[in-house]
Amino acid sequence: MVPSVLPIYNRAPLSFETGEGSWLVATDGTRYLDFGAGIAVNALGHANPALVAALTAQANRIWHLSNLYHIPEQEALADALVEKTFADTVFFTNSGTEACELAVKMARKYWYEKGQPERVNIVTFSGAFHGRSSAAIAAVGTEKMTKGFGPLLPGFIHLPFGAHGSVLQNAIDETVAAIMVEPVQGEGGLRPLPDPCLKGLRDLCDETGTLLIYDEVQCGMGRTGKLFAHEWAGAPPDIMMIAKGIGGGFPLGAVLATEAAASGMSAGTHGSTYGGNPLACAVGKTVIDIISDPGFLDEVNRKAGLLRQRLEGLVASHPEVFEAVRGSGLMLGLKCRAANTDVVQAGYDQHLLTVPAGDNVVRILPPLTISDEEIAEAVARLDAAATAVAAKEARA
Repeated sequence: MVPSVLPIYNRAPLSFETGEGSWLVATDGTRYLDFGAGIAVNALGHANPALVAALTAQANRIWHLSNLYHIPEQEALADALVEKTFADTVFFTNSGTEACELAVKMARKYWYEKGQPERVNIVTFSGAFHGRSSAAIAAVGTEKMTKGFGPLLPGFIHLPFGAHGSVLQNAIDETVAAIMVEPVQGEGGLRPLPDPCLKGLRDLCDETGTLLIYDEVQCGMGRTGKLFAHEWAGAPPDIMMIAKGIGGGFPLGAVLATEAAASGMSAGTHGSTYGGNPLACAVGKTVIDIISDPGFLDEVNRKAGLLRQRLEGLVASHPEVFEAVRGSGLMLGLKCRAANTDVVQAGYDQHLLTVPAGDNVVRILPPLTISDEEIAEAVARLDAAATAVAAKEARA
């Protein structure tokens, strides 16, 4: 008999009832150090007092309003995002997947309104993850994501990760509407796209008129030490998808765009029942006010340097388990020689939570508010986990 919750997740045998900062408390009272942060969602940790205050204050006023009306909390968050980014306008969603749907529609509608309806194709890259909707899985195109879900939405051109030069240039023809890329791949194995590559994409899009779409759902909101990862390269997009950290744990996503890129999206071309509701936007405004503070981002960069240094030492101490450290800021990964799932499981045994990723990588995604002491504690627990994994493999 099927369980009441559709069994599509391979869940660990853990249940949590409370959380505070970087820690979660299981139903049996065991404390776990959370270095997954809900897969980069709990950017400010669990039960952050500022977010709790913002949520409860708004909950005592009004929860939901239809987008038939002006929503002041939505407008305040949109104003803040426009002020702090490349964007001129924002549409709010409930998730990164919904943001991907709009980004695809926006790029195609842009060219339709310009009298070039044949420009519908979107270039994407291997290892990408853009969500689980029909458009998002078609954008990725891998068998793992698409098997059994055909027919797939047409209009995507898949290139190898890091494709450049003639390979990329030859893919851009009169049918291409946009290039869509993650500045740092998350699910694909914590692979940053080098700054010169992001700049090259921006230059190519400028030369050809192609729109540039960034997926910063996982790597955005301070995760790499700047508000958004592409800022390191100085290569802004035309359209950007965000989610995860922007809500600090409350469901919230958004599409940010320049006025030109959004010009095809007129009244009635898109919509959302819950997108931009007052509860989500009150929390999101508090999140961005905290994370965008230069002092906060300076601390993220300092702690990122400390964590990376400790992880590099860990890799050197366990060459039979780990191969390298990947990623950027507090979005790091351990490329494994042993099975990454064994490392994650051994972490559970040490009461440490991490997240597996593609390419046999273990993701290290602590809250941005992590302390130096918690970094040291997490690496010590990873060291014990690696020792256990090595011993298990030696016995096999």
